[in-house]
Amino acid sequence: MGVGSALLPGAAPGLPDAEYLVLSSRLIPGLDGGYTIATLARARQLAGAGVADGAGPQLLTFDPGTAADHAAHRMTFAEHGALADTSRMRNLFDEAVAPDGGSADWLRDAADAAVTADPDVEYRVLTDAEGRPFAALPVIPGNPDWHLTDEPVLVYDESGEVIGALHGFRGLYRAWLEHVTAAFGDRRIVVICESRQLGELIADWADPRVRVIHTIHTMHVEAPYTPDASMNTLWTRWFRLADRFDAVIWPTATQRDDVVARFGESTVHAVVPNPIAPVEPRDELREHGLVVVLGRLAPGKRIDHAIRAFLAADVPGARMEIWGGGPEQERLQALIEALDAGDRIVLAGYTDSPATVLDRAALVVTSTAFEGQPLGVVEALLHGAPVVAYDARYGIRDVLQHGGGVLVPSGDIDALGAAIRSLLTDPDRLASLSAEAPSVAAAWSPQRSLDALTAVIAEAASAPPHR
Repeated sequence: MGVGSALLPGAAPGLPDAEYLVLSSRLIPGLDGGYTIATLARARQLAGAGVADGAGPQLLTFDPGTAADHAAHRMTFAEHGALADTSRMRNLFDEAVAPDGGSADWLRDAADAAVTADPDVEYRVLTDAEGRPFAALPVIPGNPDWHLTDEPVLVYDESGEVIGALHGFRGLYRAWLEHVTAAFGDRRIVVICESRQLGELIADWADPRVRVIHTIHTMHVEAPYTPDASMNTLWTRWFRLADRFDAVIWPTATQRDDVVARFGESTVHAVVPNPIAPVEPRDELREHGLVVVLGRLAPGKRIDHAIRAFLAADVPGARMEIWGGGPEQERLQALIEALDAGDRIVLAGYTDSPATVLDRAALVVTSTAFEGQPLGVVEALLHGAPVVAYDARYGIRDVLQHGGGVLVPSGDIDALGAAIRSLLTDPDRLASLSAEAPSVAAAWSPQRSLDALTAVIAEAASAPPHR
């Protein structure tokens, strides 16, 4: 059925009446940081807008974990309020298992008996809870393009015998998607693809019912992260396919504009800020002189810059707490000790309550070399914590140019330290930035995000498919 004029009952104005699928390579608690948060937030948006009578879109994941693992993931997300209905989160490999052993009917039916395995290729055999094989995946070590391999995916029957194969991961993924969507009859299908790897594999999905909305979560260029910097092979290949999607959603206007300037104007590019729910700041927890760094301790975050800038600011009574974990932890601890700063700077580890950390902060520092979306900056502002940050692409400028903090040239430790000193020694300005911060963050409110997402979906659904 057409959806140009049909709307979901009780849904946001303009949201088309359709079946909604959200595709994610994986959704695992504690992994992929902002990606997982943004993907689940988008699913909750659509649930709140009336999709499937409030149950939300079907979340389709493609990681080959165990059914028990996936059940635990769903439960964790539900307990934290990140998943409206656990039955809506499905996994390809959970559904590839037949109750009586071997592969499910949809997988067996898709297998080509004439396709056989290459004896020189290593395979990872997948088994059910009783140890019975149902599929085997080719192992492509050290190859970031493993998903594009044509090596067969083997399919087993209930007796443990190989009965055929599919043509690579593309064949496997598409077989499952066709199985899932067969239940929808002739209804329009809106697919929100949250993964570039998945996007590459469905860019030629020519089903006339389907409209593919491809979201972007990350930086598309390499160091030095300028708009004209080189790109890795995955991004280069992806841009060749971009016009096949019915819309491409960028999280910030700056990144969208840089893409258009580099590759040319296209009707597919749109901006939808990732939603961040409002909070009630607890200003009574604010601690004078407390500077906070909150995030993964990874090389690209340049936490060492924040440490050196804080020490250069040299504000009496100030102290820094660095919350998070990661591969840089030992190096950063050694740096703090080498600078004899253990009495002023502490690596505080992981926190189960980042909201409390941000409510306590007098100031938040972000020294990252690059960013994909400004979730951390917006969250700090929502809690009334001003942000001093490097002007690094993408997203930070999109937020702080409207207030709530200070931008300094990326990589300039002296400028970062001067900004920290300026705010910590000027309580009136610090209070002013803190007061305006929540209103600046409101641009990333769920309602504004939903309005933008709805407009993109409605336009795509009312036009012919691009494939």
